[in-house]
Amino acid sequence: MTSRARYALIVLSALGLVASCAALYVHYRLLTDPGYSSFCDVSETVSCQQVFQSEYGTVAGVPVAAGGAIWSALALMLSVWGARAPHSDGASRAAGYVFLLSTLGLAAVFYFAYASFFVLRQACPLCLTMYVSVVGTFLVSASAAGPLRALQAGVGKDLSSLRGSPAAAALAVIWLVASAGLVLAFPREQPVTSAQTASSVPAVPVETLAPEQLVELHAWLDRQPRVAEAMPTGNAKVLLLKFNDYQCPSCRQAWILYKDIIAKYEAAYPGVFRSETRDFPLELECGVGNAGHAAACEAAVAVRMAREKSLDKQLEAMLFDRQSMSMTRDDVKAALKEVTQITDSEFDSRYTKLLEAVRADVQLGQKLNVTGTPTFFLNGVKLGGFRPAAFDAVIAYELKKAGVSS
Repeated sequence: MTSRARYALIVLSALGLVASCAALYVHYRLLTDPGYSSFCDVSETVSCQQVFQSEYGTVAGVPVAAGGAIWSALALMLSVWGARAPHSDGASRAAGYVFLLSTLGLAAVFYFAYASFFVLRQACPLCLTMYVSVVGTFLVSASAAGPLRALQAGVGKDLSSLRGSPAAAALAVIWLVASAGLVLAFPREQPVTSAQTASSVPAVPVETLAPEQLVELHAWLDRQPRVAEAMPTGNAKVLLLKFNDYQCPSCRQAWILYKDIIAKYEAAYPGVFRSETRDFPLELECGVGNAGHAAACEAAVAVRMAREKSLDKQLEAMLFDRQSMSMTRDDVKAALKEVTQITDSEFDSRYTKLLEAVRADVQLGQKLNVTGTPTFFLNGVKLGGFRPAAFDAVIAYELKKAGVSS
């Protein structure tokens, strides 16, 4: 293995490890912070979020990025090991092991790249970086690897060398333990259970904020500009607007985390505190987004129909419960019929007219610089990613400022 190949393999595998770790961080934030917007969400078609939160973002609940990190770490260790004596048979075999590893990685790249570009129609910058790492590693290792027959004959020798080196053995154990820990400990998306969807008892946030945190939060809220279009009208003193997409995983997560807090204030201050949903489906038919959310406009229209029968909350819960990137128009109509008894023919006949109302919400969102979902406005203030306790606290503070909080 030449010096150039040695350094190229180390750089390429390190690049893949950095990209994978960054992707894991973004994926973690998306799971735990509904309002988080990643640094690689550049536009409607260049977005890590849309890819990570799609059905192609995980395998058996484990982020694809975890596999990338495990793969890259192993490729990096093999490349460094082969660099000890770059012109030896051991270095040639190390390049061969990396070649076999990159062959598996290349198959995964082809699958996920197809899903990203042709199914989701999204370009994920961190994913693209990983693709470059895998393809580059494959090409370099292919030229540096020796005959596969020699590789097979040298496996036993390399395993004996591994057992005879305490440092190498310790590194291998660390890699195995870290890989298992990453797969087992990484948080899964919180499921929506029947108890959650059916419960009418508002939950209180488990976390509490310290007095100094509340002071800082209140000061931040007081400093924010307020847009007139999101201010309360009539008897309402506090208005919470949510720009929502029923096919958006972050909207589902926000619904899980915030719905009981919202219900608590709706019950305590009827008419004074109002929570309203504005539609912002990320689907081209509604004027924004891409082909990844193929039934988002249909879901928004269906909830509007259910609202006429005061059954919108039930349908909303069902849509989030059954949320999938592969959700279709027929799936939406089936859920609507199950909740409201509205027939498919009635949905189809009214769809075009109600779609105009959905597009009006989208236009309002664009006017307010909404770029993704969910986006919340509280009395005209655009909220970022808030933990449930902070979300609860800002609502309570706005009620207190309005002179209606107990």
